[in-house]
Amino acid sequence: MPPSTPTSAGLDPTGLPAAPSTALPGSPAAGGTVSLWSRVLWAPVLRRAGLRIVGVVALLVIWWVVADRTANPVIVPSPGAVWHQLVVLSGTHDGTKGYQGYTLIEHLGISLRRILLGSAIGVAVGLPLGLVMGTVSWIRVILEPLITFLRALPPLAYFSLLIIWFGIDEKPKIWLLAIAAMPPVAVAAAAATAAAPIGLVEAARALGAKRRDVLLGVVLPSAVPEIATGIRIAVGIAYSSVVAAETVNGLPGIGGVVRDAQRYNQSDIVILGIIVIGLSGLAIDIALRVVADRATPWRGRV
Repeated sequence: MPPSTPTSAGLDPTGLPAAPSTALPGSPAAGGTVSLWSRVLWAPVLRRAGLRIVGVVALLVIWWVVADRTANPVIVPSPGAVWHQLVVLSGTHDGTKGYQGYTLIEHLGISLRRILLGSAIGVAVGLPLGLVMGTVSWIRVILEPLITFLRALPPLAYFSLLIIWFGIDEKPKIWLLAIAAMPPVAVAAAAATAAAPIGLVEAARALGAKRRDVLLGVVLPSAVPEIATGIRIAVGIAYSSVVAAETVNGLPGIGGVVRDAQRYNQSDIVILGIIVIGLSGLAIDIALRVVADRATPWRGRV
């Protein structure tokens, strides 16, 4: 009968004690087919995704039931009718391209270009204005009521005046979005700059830093997270104002599609436009949030 091998007594082939295993229980290294650690990490994500899917499905069911009970497609079009318009407006059917000669994605792209230009102008004006307001008290006393007054105005309140000044082409639309986007950035920049950590500012001054160095090296980095939040809010306000900006000569443009369809009681196209505006706005906000989080890793630590 052959003698027993060393490994049968818990020894490796060299005769030394085998090293203990460091693999986590349930991990592939420990012989498991599915990692327990991966399950723990993915469980909250999957739970949130599942709840959101359930919410969307429930909303679609309620929408379908209400549309079926109403039995009036002008008042409440069914989800199927809205989906049909999505298919029709996304290409060329019966010799007609999209809506008024543009596909839905082209309308959205033109509106996004207007929002980008208007938001960029609003940020370019509001950011330095807010920094000055946050660092120079007497300028803040003068400009803060004006910024608050402008922020309280609905876009349609001054859109007519912009049309008188600039006509009905692109300029009044861009300026309306810029004016809507500027106050949130200015207010956020002013508040964040004024709330810079006093201890860090005094320490920099004690080390001989000049006013410009303190502003660029201490105040501005501490204010960047709040400024990024202000930019997110500004873009959201500009996006919500796009329908108002495109009420006059708004085609092509997604807001112009909604406005034009409303005139002809095309409720399915109106709802489709609203959904497109909401989903694209949500995607832009998520993208801005990701960029802000990665660009300001020191958020909450200063």
